Amino acid sequence: MEKHPYIGMWVTGDGHVRQELLPNGRYDEARGTRQSAYQGRYEVTGNMIYYWDDTGFEADGEFVTDTVLHHGGMIFFRAE
Repeated sequence: MEKHPYIGMWVTGDGHVRQELLPNGRYDEARGTRQSAYQGRYEVTGNMIYYWDDTGFEADGEFVTDTVLHHGGMIFFRAE
């Protein structure tokens, strides 16, 4: 996968959902105290991200800026 600027940790404002976009095209999402609640692969095309969860669920999201991601009705911020 081609390296892109969105690799890294993304977190909701309350910190409940944490999604790490890994450089190998995989993601790992934690929810609350549940680590690795969701895992799968992703692809970024322009400012859009497409997810394929290992269980077969599909979703998408949009990077509205380099530090803000809208996905699944949630707003994620790039973790520092």
